[in-house]
Amino acid sequence: MECTVCGKKAVYTYRYNGTSACREHFMQGFEKRVRQEIRKQIVFRKPKTRISVAISGGKDSSVTLYILKKILGERKDVVLSAFTVDEGIEGYRDSGLKASIDLCRSLGIRHDVKSYSEVFGTTMDRVVKEDPDTIPCARCGPMRRELINELSRIQEGDYVALGLNLDDYAQSVLMNVVRGDLKKMSRMAPHTTEKEGLVRRILPLRKIPEKEVVVYATLAGIPFDHSWCPYYGRAQRNTFREILQKLEERSPGAKFGIVRFSDDLRSTITSEVYTDIAKCKYCGAPTSAEVCAVCSKKRITPDNFELS
Repeated sequence: MECTVCGKKAVYTYRYNGTSACREHFMQGFEKRVRQEIRKQIVFRKPKTRISVAISGGKDSSVTLYILKKILGERKDVVLSAFTVDEGIEGYRDSGLKASIDLCRSLGIRHDVKSYSEVFGTTMDRVVKEDPDTIPCARCGPMRRELINELSRIQEGDYVALGLNLDDYAQSVLMNVVRGDLKKMSRMAPHTTEKEGLVRRILPLRKIPEKEVVVYATLAGIPFDHSWCPYYGRAQRNTFREILQKLEERSPGAKFGIVRFSDDLRSTITSEVYTDIAKCKYCGAPTSAEVCAVCSKKRITPDNFELS
């Protein structure tokens, strides 16, 4: 297969548009799309725009940090930093944490770590052991989101970059559609509106398919942790992943179409629905309800809050 642009040997074929690219043009095309998202998602108005990157050590977050450093690293009005949330999953988080530390050190980027045990007094391994019937991601997600926001605030971030790719984002859209949760869809990142206590989330890779992230990491020589969370198989998201893969096989470009539909829909509702962000009555974390998901799962009440 030859590169559609220059005729050199292709390293990748884009099924959704029928073109192929050599190494050079694949890298250029990838970075161009990320630059476009950066321009759409970030407003550089301050003397220093601070961007925190949530890095797990996996392919997506590692590529996110690497490419933000490559694109923005020379700008004097941008400060990049990174952090890792340690969920307390034995045999999984250790390798990801090491990969994160090594990458940040090689890029010369500040890196902080905070764990569930420090903040919540528990670990995901303990949560699953104590409640074997729980859906791990349902318990992990709220705690992880809360720490991502808190670490971003500690680093004084104007934005926090997450490593969600096109597949991840399309899955989230579809999940909200199936649940009929228009409000939750309206609150999906990327965030362009500032809310008190909530660091705006950006998604530089949200228009990049997962396979292309892997190819870019390989071609750029970006080291990343290849391990998978041991609780991944119990996630509800897997069902939507399978559905989207079948849709994409039959209709290449379906994932792009879902994201485009979501963007068009959200542009008409965000101003009216996204305003319902408040503070948890117990811990003060940003939430769309009176009590945040973390405190709700702990079954916190006014009587036991201080002991929690």
